Formats: sequence, structure tokens, C-alpha cells
Amino acid sequence: MMRPVAPGESIQRALDEAGPGARIVLAEGVHAENVWIRHPGVTLTGAGPGRTVLVPGEGVPSGVPSLHDAPDDVVSGVTVYGESVSDVRIQGLTVRGFTGAGVYAHSADGVTVHDVTAEDNAVWGVYLRECVNGRITDCRANGSQYGGAAFSFCPLSDHLLAGNETHGNAFGVFIDNSSGVKAVRNTCHGNAIGMMLLNQVYEGEPEGGVTDCLVAANDFYDNGLVAGVEPDGLGAAGPPISGVGLALIGTHRVSVVDNHIHDNHPGGESVMGAALVISSSSGWGGDHALDNHVLWNRVYGNTPLDYQFDADLDRQTLAANTADKGDPPDARGWRR
Repeated sequence: MMRPVAPGESIQRALDEAGPGARIVLAEGVHAENVWIRHPGVTLTGAGPGRTVLVPGEGVPSGVPSLHDAPDDVVSGVTVYGESVSDVRIQGLTVRGFTGAGVYAHSADGVTVHDVTAEDNAVWGVYLRECVNGRITDCRANGSQYGGAAFSFCPLSDHLLAGNETHGNAFGVFIDNSSGVKAVRNTCHGNAIGMMLLNQVYEGEPEGGVTDCLVAANDFYDNGLVAGVEPDGLGAAGPPISGVGLALIGTHRVSVVDNHIHDNHPGGESVMGAALVISSSSGWGGDHALDNHVLWNRVYGNTPLDYQFDADLDRQTLAANTADKGDPPDARGWRR
């Protein structure tokens, strides 16, 4: 069932009345509303980013679940929530200026966020949590305190993060205790860290781990913002990070192939000292980095180092990579 919605008309009413399988078509213009998708098979589509714009409204849908680990008054632009919710598609719009996430999906199967601009949303840009078979493709995300695009505690399944551009966030892309993610052809620049894959178990959270992911053909550059320094600032909950292109922390069986990691320079304090980092998270309830494959990557023009490995290199496969300077300087699989 197709339902057109003009600016000033209620998107939520159209969603609730149309029910499962609805196709809600947002007309060009500014829609001031917070939306909750709670039925399967729904498509929410606009006329294109910058043409259809979703901004905060005065009301919040009754019963809409709040953003995980955030105060109750924090509001996201589009929320997809519920174990029975599947095959939802959100596409062709800008989501701007919400106090939570631009798009937030929780406990759903087969959520696709495509060609969405998530701009200046306070906490997250596009945030998929505890979902399976998630897709974030051809999106742009900037100006969020934590991740521009993120998978969090998403179990091993067929996840895809492809063709996105992230900038001006603490984490351009954050793969947090999620497995099976294919992160390909993304551009991450002007963040504190371009992309981080993190295995770290938190009290009260689901089982963690990052396994069987692919990070390929991405471009990580000019990531020099400072996160984790000011109590209410960028990346406030984490340690100081700046100038990092890509980090694998406690990951297992992650393949890093044909990435371009260049011209990343810290703008302040950072617990990581290179543009490409592989390290253990065992001290934080995670694990050692094991059985990762790092192949055919170009890493250059970064300060203070191109790469830094605090991992058992006998448990990694490193081959045909190029870099100017790193720690350890004689790591096999690297050439100048």
C-alpha cells in the first residue's frame, strides 16, 4: 500500500494506518516529526537527500522506545524497533538535528538504510543495534558525538556497510561487538578515527566479539579531530583518540584488504599512536587480536606512525602492504 505524505501531514499516522508492507512516500520539503516504524515490510522513502528533510517536531510517538543508553528525553529521527520488525527500508532523505540518532534500528532483521544523509544528530548518525542482516549503503553522516555509521552488538549475519561517506564524528564508522560486517568502498575523513572495530564486553550488555569481517577498498584520510577529552565533547565516553584511520581492537578473523590509509595526523592526545592500529582488548574484557589478515594496503603520509601493532604477529597474516614507518619497524609483510 502506497501512502504519499506532504509536509505538515503526519508521517506517523500514515505508518500506523497503512500497517505491514506499507510504502510511505515523503514529498519534497521539510517534515517536522519523529517517526517510529514498528511493522514489517515498510519502506519510508523521500524525494532525495536535501530535497526531503526530516527535522525534530514538537511531539513524540506514544510508546516509542528511547535510544539505548541515553536519557529518556533524547529523541531519534527514525526509530525501527521490535523483534517482529523485518525488511524495513529507509531511503532518499536527510535526517537532521535530532538529540539522539538520525536513524536508529534495534532488534530488527533486514533493515536497509540507503542514500540517507544523517546530519548534525547529537549522538549517532545511522545506528543499528542488536540487528541481523543490516545494510547501510550510499549514506552520508556527519556531526555526531559518537559514530557516523555504527553496528553495535549485531550478531554474526550478512551485514553490509558500503559506499558511505562519514566526516566530523568521533568515529566515522564504529563496528562495536558486531560480526560478519562487510565494510567496503567507504570514505572516512575528518573524524577523530576513521573506522574502529572493537571487541569489548560491557557489564549488562549482550555477548561481545568481532569476528569474520571484511574491510576492503576504503579510503581513510585526514582524521585529526580530538575525541574523548572533554566530559561533554566528541566521543565523551571513550579514551582520547585522534589521528587514526583504522583500528582493529581484539578482533578475530578480520580481513583488511586494499585500503588507502593516508594523511592522518592527531590534533591532540591519543591512546593510539598510528594511522593503522592492531591491538588487544583483553584488559577491557575483550580478547587478543587473533588470525586477522592484512593484505595489499597502502599506508603513508601519517604521523606519528603509519602502523602500530600491539599483537602477536605470528597469529596475523601480513603481506604486500606498503608503509613508510611503523612499530615494530621490521614487521614482515610491509615494504616501503
